[in-house]
Amino acid sequence: MSASFLKTKKSVGKINVLTHFILNYLQVYLRHLPTTYPKNLIPDKILIKRWIEISNSSLINQSNMKTHKKTTIMTLGSHCSLQVLKGAKDEGFDTMLVCEEKRYDMYKRFKFIDDIIPVKSFREITDAKFQMDLVDRFNPILIPHGTLISTLNMEELENIKIPIFGNKWILRWESDRVLKQKLMNESDLHSPIQLESKNEIGGLCIVKLHGAAGGKGYFLVTNKKEFEEQAQRLIESKTIESEEDLFIQKYANGVPVYLQYFYSPISDELELLGIDRRYETDIDAIGRIPSKYQMASIIEPSYTVVGNIPIVLRESLLPEVFSMGERFVKASKKLVPPGMPGPFCIEGVYDNNANFTAFEFSARIVAGTNLYVSGSPYSDLLYDVPMSMGRRISLEIKKAIDSSKIELVTT
Repeated sequence: MSASFLKTKKSVGKINVLTHFILNYLQVYLRHLPTTYPKNLIPDKILIKRWIEISNSSLINQSNMKTHKKTTIMTLGSHCSLQVLKGAKDEGFDTMLVCEEKRYDMYKRFKFIDDIIPVKSFREITDAKFQMDLVDRFNPILIPHGTLISTLNMEELENIKIPIFGNKWILRWESDRVLKQKLMNESDLHSPIQLESKNEIGGLCIVKLHGAAGGKGYFLVTNKKEFEEQAQRLIESKTIESEEDLFIQKYANGVPVYLQYFYSPISDELELLGIDRRYETDIDAIGRIPSKYQMASIIEPSYTVVGNIPIVLRESLLPEVFSMGERFVKASKKLVPPGMPGPFCIEGVYDNNANFTAFEFSARIVAGTNLYVSGSPYSDLLYDVPMSMGRRISLEIKKAIDSSKIELVTT
């Protein structure tokens, strides 16, 4: 017996009650037809049964189209998976986690995770048979996050056959610094000056890696020599293959702020669901060291993210926050169809004049949303129930299924 049959067993049972009633009525009707009624106009009992079977099948298919079978929300066991699956369960979905074996004991503690698929490596998700087994068993929608992007190259990610929530094509633009800058320029986001070569370094610059690295490997330089020394350390540690893997920007001074948006293609509405800043080593630790000891030590600041801190902005800054998000949505539709359905984040700093400089975007859910499992000050303004970003994703999927518009929110 197939899983799809089991999923629709109750609805089929209700349909069969009606079917048997109609069949019995027609049988009685046939027995009481006048003997003089033309035989060629009397429907045969077998044909009646066949007609009922076709009608029954049609009703079952309509039921399946409405429910799209039983959809399971899945993600990889890392980054923001707990928030995503808790939100999915809150919206009534089955949940499934692909989890590295070393973390299985941790994830099995959480009752809102219905199924855990242990793997030796997340790279197993690139296997076509593995994907089809998940599709057959769970009918899943995959929620992408930073770990998926950092684990797979873009060709592997784009070839995943499991439906992915959001626009998987825009993730290439997030991972490639040149494409990223092009989309930010099209969005009319003020951003730091990008340097094409280490020979252009003069004054304080920040050097970054491509892709979602959680700040790992970022470093500050003021000249070409410092750049080459730091790049060589990353090459020796096998963090990068060559200097070509690095991206140089003029350093933008200010308070770091990460703006968490959600765009619904179903309602064509943009929502601000939260704001945070990152807690990074060792740049956030240096300030705890008295200046005389800082001067006497050789401390290379790093930007590896270990956590996040909530922020509420001055209300007077919100109009530009919404404007930036709307421009980004519009630009993404133009450059990377179907655009930016679902969560995204614009990342930057506010200077002493409260002007925002955007240096990054993330075209999917970010880990800073983990702060708001029970909702944020901004989601509370929009919803009467605790609305995390993870739950908002599942709410959009539910709306898409109910309105037969799932193609608007998955690729």
